[in-house]
Amino acid sequence: MKICSFGIPEIGIGKHNIKDPRLDQTHELVEAKKKTYAQVDVVGQEETLAADAIIVPRDRLLDLIIKDLEFIEVRLERGAANSERAALHKIKTHLECERPMFTAGLAPEELAAVSAHSFHTNKPVIIAEPEELAAPDALMLRAFRESGYICFLTVGGKENRAWPIRKGATAWEAAGTIHTDIQKGFIRAEIIGFEDFIAAGGETEAKRAGRQRLEMKTYVMQDYDLVNFRFNR
Repeated sequence: MKICSFGIPEIGIGKHNIKDPRLDQTHELVEAKKKTYAQVDVVGQEETLAADAIIVPRDRLLDLIIKDLEFIEVRLERGAANSERAALHKIKTHLECERPMFTAGLAPEELAAVSAHSFHTNKPVIIAEPEELAAPDALMLRAFRESGYICFLTVGGKENRAWPIRKGATAWEAAGTIHTDIQKGFIRAEIIGFEDFIAAGGETEAKRAGRQRLEMKTYVMQDYDLVNFRFNR
């Protein structure tokens, strides 16, 4: 996942850990040699078009919006087709209210009409309030969540690790995040919900309390599920 840091020097370019305190809780309850946070790539403001999400201070939001408005003006002057023109006018009206395109509520056919174009604000745009700039780790965690991502956990042994996936991903898709061999040989997923894990006081205790479930490929992963994948090697 790529997050663009637009005008926020407090968030430097490069790989960043998503420091969710739930992994810290997990590491206290399950013995492992290390803990590994989920990571994202932070890119600079010249890569807004390639990013999956953008973090921007409120006083710089208009800079982003103007980039899209300028593109739309040029496109309309060049004689866009009727369906594209209607979608562009709707986007333009939304942007002129100083709101990013991502929140315009475009219908599938409207998105299809402009799918050939790249917009700067057609992705989650997270507004960083001044007080948040002093806590970049918390800001990154909020951006990660609001961009439609969650994590699942694998625990014990070498590491307690958080793996990032898109919200709505299935157990089969999550397995591929670890390794394609696990995905190809998928048999089932042994799941403990995070709240059950904490309430029981650990993985072993949750199993003893009957809180572990067996799920198949189509199970939709929940945030911070503890997972053990069974697969044919």
